[in-house]
Amino acid sequence: MIDFFKSYGLELAGTIASLVYLYYSIREKAWLWPWGIAASAVSLLVFYQSALYADMGLQVYYVTISVYGWLYWISGQSSSNDKSVPIKLLTKRLLLKLLLVGAALYLLLLAALLKIPMMVDIASSELPYLDALTTAASIVATWMLARKYIHHWVFWVMINTVSMGMYLYKGLYFYGFLFLVYTLGAIVGYREWKRIMQANES
Repeated sequence: MIDFFKSYGLELAGTIASLVYLYYSIREKAWLWPWGIAASAVSLLVFYQSALYADMGLQVYYVTISVYGWLYWISGQSSSNDKSVPIKLLTKRLLLKLLLVGAALYLLLLAALLKIPMMVDIASSELPYLDALTTAASIVATWMLARKYIHHWVFWVMINTVSMGMYLYKGLYFYGFLFLVYTLGAIVGYREWKRIMQANES
């Protein structure tokens, strides 16, 4: 048992915190943000140990955007109503802007992953192209979540599927399972947010 926790303790803790984060996210509760911060702090250490540097750096962004999202979601809200910030639809114009930002982030992250490890004498990223892709897309999707755009769930279905394969390849089995749950949760989340949005409109 001690050996198990030495090998998988951090990964297990990050998985549990991430599942709680997913639950509150689907339910459209602002409590998702503090749980997201906790999950990101643990995941940063896990990804550093696994030489997934873009994913490691992504956790720093997650903490920052989680603080922003938390403040945005609770802005102007009373203690009895945590849904005053409405769920929004993504416009074609904004989608194009986000795709361009995502492409630029991907190229920057890929260049960093290919060059920086050699410059600072650390292990090279084993999956730089996928690592950069999922990280760039996650940055965009998390911003969409913070602003309550319902289509962030569609982004997460694609991101989580690719990430699940990466983590299984790296032997991060708890995280592989987590991202399977994340993929299914993104489908449920989209349907739930759509139901909430339609109920609010009516």
